Amino acid sequence: MVAAVLDLMLEPGHAHALGATLQMGGVNFALAAPNAHGVELCLFDGSGQTQTASAFLPGQTHGIWHGFLPNAGAGLVYGWRVHGPWAPEQGHRFNPAKVVLDPYAREVVGDYLGQDIFLGHDAANPAQPDTRDNAAVALKARVVEHLGAPLPGPVVKPAERVLYELHIKGFTALHPEVPLKLRGSYAGLAHPEAIAHIKKLGITTVCLMPVAQRADELRLLHLGLSNYWGYSSIAWSAPEQRYWSGTEGSTARSEFKAMVDALHQAGLEVILDVVYNHTAETDELGPTLSLRGIDNASYYHLQPDNQSLYMNWTGCGNCVNLNEPLVLRTVMDSLRLWVEEFGVDGFRFDLAPVLARGARDMQYRFASHAPFLLAVAQDPVLATKLMVAEPWDIGPGGYQMGQFPPGWLEWNDQFRDTQRGFWLCGQEHPGTVAQRLAGSSDAFDAARRAPHSSVNFVTAHDGFTLTDLVSYNERHNLANGENNRDGHGHNLGNNCGVEGATDDPVITALRLRMKRALLAATVFSLGTPMLLAGDELGHSQKGNNNAYCQDNASTWLNWLQADLDLADFVACLLKVRQARSALQARSWWQAADAAGPVRVRAIWSTSQNKALTHSDWNDSQQRALALHLQVNDTSRGQAQLAPGSADCLLLINASAHEQPFELPAGAWTRHIDSHSGSGSDLPLQAQVTLPAGSLWLASSQPLFPV
Repeated sequence: MVAAVLDLMLEPGHAHALGATLQMGGVNFALAAPNAHGVELCLFDGSGQTQTASAFLPGQTHGIWHGFLPNAGAGLVYGWRVHGPWAPEQGHRFNPAKVVLDPYAREVVGDYLGQDIFLGHDAANPAQPDTRDNAAVALKARVVEHLGAPLPGPVVKPAERVLYELHIKGFTALHPEVPLKLRGSYAGLAHPEAIAHIKKLGITTVCLMPVAQRADELRLLHLGLSNYWGYSSIAWSAPEQRYWSGTEGSTARSEFKAMVDALHQAGLEVILDVVYNHTAETDELGPTLSLRGIDNASYYHLQPDNQSLYMNWTGCGNCVNLNEPLVLRTVMDSLRLWVEEFGVDGFRFDLAPVLARGARDMQYRFASHAPFLLAVAQDPVLATKLMVAEPWDIGPGGYQMGQFPPGWLEWNDQFRDTQRGFWLCGQEHPGTVAQRLAGSSDAFDAARRAPHSSVNFVTAHDGFTLTDLVSYNERHNLANGENNRDGHGHNLGNNCGVEGATDDPVITALRLRMKRALLAATVFSLGTPMLLAGDELGHSQKGNNNAYCQDNASTWLNWLQADLDLADFVACLLKVRQARSALQARSWWQAADAAGPVRVRAIWSTSQNKALTHSDWNDSQQRALALHLQVNDTSRGQAQLAPGSADCLLLINASAHEQPFELPAGAWTRHIDSHSGSGSDLPLQAQVTLPAGSLWLASSQPLFPV
């Protein structure tokens, strides 16, 4: 029930800062809604359920409505009623019967539970507005105080960076050493036991799956599910309340910041997976929660021939339009807030091409000089932060790997598919395998991009876990409620003869060897390696390759059944990478006959230590390959090479049979054997035999103590 409107005396205020800004003597409110006819500030009680007062913002400057409320302070709960035309065919969906959430909300009050009263349109006649008032249940924002300066993050050299993708809840929900009350929360990840595992592996950079406040899709709510992954943001700048432990004296915001501080103190970078390409309002039949009711025609890409419909390059119903300056400003302000208030070190952008698509007159094409990319490049806060793109969307020309600006990292799905095909399916020829191992310079122009640009991964949150990749040929997604139609159908997995779990020791051993080979190939390839949290523990989702809606034990890491030996093997891989500069992405590998100063020469050969011929490079039956990474000649002849400057030798046998190898001249010490899982030094003879499906890493200097 809406209470009588109190006599709020708003002063004009200013448009310098959007959202609710604490100032001396009160709060300034500002909302970007250039097509609106008026904006009404609505105040609520502390629970957000009862409207207590409202007033129209008295000022309007260049499409920004603003007002100053004297004597107001932190804790105030508010929402917006935005007045304007209801004309969906023209893109306008203003409906003042609906209280909408401020895009600048830094703390959200309330939950969207799928109630139809959130619809801005009449469900029976979508061309007409729904006139029911939703104030009692609408999402609102709470005015908050600044948390103070965060602790600075560590300095991680790009060549040495190792990414580790994890889910806040799933990582500690079942962790036995984390106190029960903290499991699955920001405080849980900040717990020393959780951090100790990450540090023991040798990770440098934690990549958190989305933590911005989300609203779950109606379909999932009807099924009793939720968007567990978090790719349904509704408040870009508010940490998700569901990951707050509820510890007395804290808030979701303060606990998130404390978590980032704790990770920084442990020497770990923190980057966020962010979703600025679409919102939880979905398509034209979705709820009116925020942007749709504020200024639909400004915030979203609409279909030019029917503006009641949305462009849908995301598959989620809508696309945010960053070609509009005020929308771009909203996103840029959000990014800066995560850096300046919470201290994060960078971002991974979901479906990043959407953010860089041009306007209608450019046929919505992706542009490497799009407003968003230029804004990031010149921003004094963001320009030095780590930027990672998921370089594809489902729109026209949506695959853009290698096209993002210098300095950006990009997920490399070609690396993923080549490694899976080569090691698991008997596919790929040596030329393609070598190209992926060497940083994919065919995609990342070596003249303008650094070798760490390629994010090399075999598994990520989206798809099979590593254990499932070698345990299932087909997806098993029935629990998602879409009749197993969702998720990628082309996984390049190999179940080793049995679909799913098995007690057969032969199959179990084979699967483990495959996992170790894939992990080793990922870590030792040129570029930035990325590991999926739980892969090192043997985590399985029972064949679900699209577990976005599974907030349960299928996605939570099972620490009590963890494969600690595999985790130790991963730690050994990363220790070797850290100790050998030739394995880091310091510079592009050069051909053996390259002229001029060369840091690392890559000498490819057959298992007989002979140069590969043209036919060898293109022979898909050629399953054995050797790579000699020769450190630059400036150190030759010295009595002792500089620490870490040893030559490295990668021996690869992806065939189903053991394979003899002739080694290059010199003394070689093996550090890694993926077949046995050994991570200790072993001097090698001039000829060695690699077991089937194995990778060895050796170097010209001992590494591990005897």
